[in-house]
Amino acid sequence: MWCRAQRSSHRRPRCRAILPAVRPPRQKPLPRPPAIEGELTQIIDPRLVDSVLEETGARERRVRLLPARVVVYFVLALAFFENSSYQAMWGKLTATLDGISTARPAASSLPRARCRLGSAPLRRLFEILAGPVATRTQNGSFFHGLRVVAVDGTTLSIPDEKAVTWHYPKHGGERLEFGHPLLRLVALVECGTRALIGASFGPDTTGELGYAHRLLTT
Repeated sequence: MWCRAQRSSHRRPRCRAILPAVRPPRQKPLPRPPAIEGELTQIIDPRLVDSVLEETGARERRVRLLPARVVVYFVLALAFFENSSYQAMWGKLTATLDGISTARPAASSLPRARCRLGSAPLRRLFEILAGPVATRTQNGSFFHGLRVVAVDGTTLSIPDEKAVTWHYPKHGGERLEFGHPLLRLVALVECGTRALIGASFGPDTTGELGYAHRLLTT
């Protein structure tokens, strides 16, 4: 890991640890998806999500059991419970709604809803929200008037599927492949707050320096 200094930019709201919660919807004869609220929506305003969905063309044109806004928060919540299945994650989001009629999507509905949403809305949300958040009074955030940041990388296992391995090859030789394909992720982070400023990722056949150079020149 190595660090560099970056000049201070405008102040942004401070990020903090979040735990998604839900608000019970109004009771109606037909099951309805919950209005996801709480800590998660205090940091990512539903109005911003709606704007991004409109901008990226991902807003649904008809009423669905799993609206695009709900799916955005569902996918974000998956990042905090990475070992949970889709069904288990949905259960966490609706755990406080006992006795109230809510949507109960089939096991196949949640993956389809995520595919229907696509990556564009989440990418756009990241572009809008990523950035430094430290003030000059926070320890470890500035050095001689310059913002202290770090670049570091890691690898993540991704699904061993044909739709993935064509771009993220598995390790091995000409005749033998083993393990899961790997994604290499390199992030630019504010040292004082651990806030993400930017990220670059792709196949692990490219080293960290390659992604770091791409990250720092975009």
